[in-house]
Amino acid sequence: MQVTCIGHAGFRIDTQAGSILCDPWLHPAYFGSWFVFPDNSGLDWAALGDCDYLYVSHLHKDHFDPKLLAEHVNKDAVVLLPDFPVPDLKREFEKLGFHTFYETTDGVKHQISGPKGDLDVMIIALRAPADGPIGDSGLVISDGTTTVFNMNDSRPLALDMLAEEFGHIDIHMLQYSGAIWYPMVYDMPERAKAAFGTQKRQRGMDRCRQYIADAGATWVIPSAGPPCFLDPELRALNDDHGDPSNIFPDEMVFLDQMRQHGHDGGLLMIPGSVADFTGSQLNSLSHPIPTDEVEAIFTTGKADYIAAYAERMAPVLAEEKASWEPATGESLLEPLRALFEPIMLQSDQICDGIGYPVELRLGPETVVLDFPKRVVREPISDEKFRYGFAIAPELVRTVLRDNEPDWVNTIFLSTRFRAWRVGGYNEYLYTFFKCLTDERIAYADGWFAETHDDTADITLDGWEIQRRCPHLKADLSKFGVVEGSTLTCNLHGWQWNLENGRCLTTKGHEIRCSRK
Repeated sequence: MQVTCIGHAGFRIDTQAGSILCDPWLHPAYFGSWFVFPDNSGLDWAALGDCDYLYVSHLHKDHFDPKLLAEHVNKDAVVLLPDFPVPDLKREFEKLGFHTFYETTDGVKHQISGPKGDLDVMIIALRAPADGPIGDSGLVISDGTTTVFNMNDSRPLALDMLAEEFGHIDIHMLQYSGAIWYPMVYDMPERAKAAFGTQKRQRGMDRCRQYIADAGATWVIPSAGPPCFLDPELRALNDDHGDPSNIFPDEMVFLDQMRQHGHDGGLLMIPGSVADFTGSQLNSLSHPIPTDEVEAIFTTGKADYIAAYAERMAPVLAEEKASWEPATGESLLEPLRALFEPIMLQSDQICDGIGYPVELRLGPETVVLDFPKRVVREPISDEKFRYGFAIAPELVRTVLRDNEPDWVNTIFLSTRFRAWRVGGYNEYLYTFFKCLTDERIAYADGWFAETHDDTADITLDGWEIQRRCPHLKADLSKFGVVEGSTLTCNLHGWQWNLENGRCLTTKGHEIRCSRK
């Protein structure tokens, strides 16, 4: 089995039974904020796109690149589809001309047969509202000799089925770096922002090491980040100036952490690197440039590399910005009312979960999303808000023009906004913004309305705690960490006070707990 890195979460996997192209991403994403790091624009995309199978884990724009798929990927490739609750991913493929689909069942091993032979495939589909744009996934492939688990940036609740269905995993690709806007965009004291950033940076790597331990693969390829920020307005987000609170550590940082914790099976790959495996044996690893130059991209030469990259990509970024709608125009109140109010009326669970009006400052105009009353309105004189966003009006006008169903997958991941809040994170609010279609909001609201079996308990550091996290049902025997009377679930960093069961991250979501 030959594994070629094509950048970020992207790989091409070649076997005797066929080739699988995974998550190919080339063009800047999220309003030109995210670029692939290191640069992958020099790869032979026509050759890479001449594949037998295509797998895209989810619709986030650093995984699903419609321009690349349209221009360079074989439309006769068999698309391996995750078992998602809404068919948005398949519809987007069909728009691009793909016509052959293999629809998998979540967590079930399938044997796919083609003219070149058979492959065993499993897609682990994550379907909670917090998982990607209503869906994320990971892919397992075995050619009978070598088994690879491409987890990319998904966060499975359990990996028990891997050993049960495939035995030993030889290669594991997964995310370790941040891929979010928190805490950078929030208005808070710099000392607090640095503390939260430092915590988030380490938790992401701790979570990754837990998954590595659970999967037990011989070889680990850190992937799916970090992105590179080339816009001068965002350049400070790159981890190239020794900031311990930066949430975007690179591969070299994580590989060093792996070694510190006794795991020497980490592989550094950049776009164009090729690794050849026979089972758990690494036959070869080659790079498109000398190894010392590869390492310099992440260490001594990182700042210079990013500066040169930004210069090369300046015309691309300028073209992206030229495609945005103008900042000025008609009032945004009525278009936002037409978009949001029908969604509000369908989402009692989510609107009640948000529980208060939210302020949108859109340049000179302020619009209020009044979730308790299910209306979009102008602000009342001297009105105070518990949650608010300041977003450039050109970004809002652009997503309205494009009928975007997901502001998280466009505006928020761009980091081109500011936010403020009183109290904790509100999961319901961000879920609302990613569910701006009838199908999506119906699924998400129903998901929150369902009841879950939380009867099992575990003992952790002197506390008896319900086994499943109240947030997204992670197994706290694996992801739970107790410090004093505070429980942290490292899957998403949520915390609870074990003295009273109260969630410290957001309202609701109490946990059942008692001291042993």
